[in-house]
Amino acid sequence: MSTVRTRRVADLLKEEVASIIAREIKDPRIGFITVTDAEVSPDLKVAKIFYTVFGDEKARADTAKGLESAKPFVRREIGKFLKLKSTPEIRFFFDESVERGQKLEELIAKAGNVSSK
Repeated sequence: MSTVRTRRVADLLKEEVASIIAREIKDPRIGFITVTDAEVSPDLKVAKIFYTVFGDEKARADTAKGLESAKPFVRREIGKFLKLKSTPEIRFFFDESVERGQKLEELIAKAGNVSSK
C-alpha cells in the first residue's frame, strides 16, 4: 500500500471522526475534544485516532470511557463514509504532545524571566 494513500485515508479519517464526535455522539462523558491526528496501518486494518481534551484528569478519564463505548458507532459511521473493502478498527489515544508543548513553553518563559533579571 502506498504511503500517500494511507496518509490520505488517515487525513479523511481525522476529519470524519472529528465530525462524528462533534455532531452525532451525545455521550455526556465526552467533553470538549479535539482530534489532533490519525494514523492508519499500511494494510488499512487499524486506525489510531489521537485526541486532546480540555479539562482535568477526570475530564480526560471520562472522555476516554465515552470514546471507548462509542467505538462501534464511530466505526459503523466511518464504514458508511469510506468506501474501503473493510472498515479499519478504531483505537483512540490521548495525545500528550499538546500538554508537553504547553509545559515546555512555560519552562522557556520561566527561564527567560530568570535570565532577564
